[in-house]
Amino acid sequence: MDFKLTEEHLMIRDAARDFAKTELLPGVIERDEKQEFPKEQVKKMGELGFLGMMVSPEYGGGGMDTVSYVLAMEEISKVDASASVVMSVNNSLVCWGLDHYGNEAQKEKYLTKLATGESIGAFCLSEPEAGSDATSQKTTAIDKGDHYVLNGTKNWITNGSTADYYIVIAQTDIEKKHRGINAFIVEKGWEGFEIGPKEQKLGIRGSDTHSLIFNDVKVPKENRIGEDGFGFKFAMKTLSGGRIGIAAQALGIASGAYELAKEYSKVRKAFGTEIMNHQAIAFKLADMHTSIEAARHLVMKAACDKDNGENYDLSGAMAKLFASKTAMDVAVEAVQIHGGNGYVKEYHVERLMRDAKITQIYEGTSEIQKIVISRSILRD
Repeated sequence: MDFKLTEEHLMIRDAARDFAKTELLPGVIERDEKQEFPKEQVKKMGELGFLGMMVSPEYGGGGMDTVSYVLAMEEISKVDASASVVMSVNNSLVCWGLDHYGNEAQKEKYLTKLATGESIGAFCLSEPEAGSDATSQKTTAIDKGDHYVLNGTKNWITNGSTADYYIVIAQTDIEKKHRGINAFIVEKGWEGFEIGPKEQKLGIRGSDTHSLIFNDVKVPKENRIGEDGFGFKFAMKTLSGGRIGIAAQALGIASGAYELAKEYSKVRKAFGTEIMNHQAIAFKLADMHTSIEAARHLVMKAACDKDNGENYDLSGAMAKLFASKTAMDVAVEAVQIHGGNGYVKEYHVERLMRDAKITQIYEGTSEIQKIVISRSILRD
């Protein structure tokens, strides 16, 4: 087992860390307060190659491995999870899915723009009655010969109004159940495609989250991804990789909260000494650090499995389950260490605590991860 990062990995990590501190940190509290999408920052992320890291260079991507991606995700997430979820969706769900399963025409038309950040993507699976139960798609795509007619509603869509291209999962043949599901590329501005109001959220408030409504939207046949009935498999395989990205986001939130708490413990005094000298605080920091290291190893294991061409369904689910719990636990303790200051915005940890919660919900709740894990281990 080799735990050392390569020089390239270190360069990518350091570049992401520098970007987070210089570009994302200024104004992050205000963007959260105003629910303001980090438009300029995301544009710069695209220019630096953070939005198409794993895409083949021939389509404008960085051609990097998954380890590089999770290293960058952690650093961005330490500072601004609203920016990192844009990075996660564009890399893991949209670009990766098109790179691996899209045809040549789809890659040339859409992937090249998405990988460079010229365009932003969204992944549309969840519905009012199809969140964790992804097989219960009510959005329909009726085959009309040379095109499909799309009708339905998608909920909680990241990049809902800022995306240019949307991968939409819809039911074509209800009799075939999940084998009758397809995935389509839909462009913003098509007739019948409406964007609902922005969601008022607990955390990642700078992220652009909307419901999407499709009313008789005509989707050309050439915009279907893969063969007829491939949509559910496409969504599940794409989400398996997406969970690694969200696990890295959770790891970053935990790391950011821990670092803030540790530094605060060195300057805040109580009972005549810095609070780090009190065992109650020192033991909290010890537990936080240990959990973060354990989460980091799980995330890296999942990333390595993916890079090595091994099945990463189990390792990705374990990484997301543990890292998201760690994010929530560590962020709560960071607020506690800050005391009253932890409850106010200027110290950042209250925002990290709010941001942490979503990592236990999106791209498969913690309960769904346990289903994936238990099925995998009991199959052996």
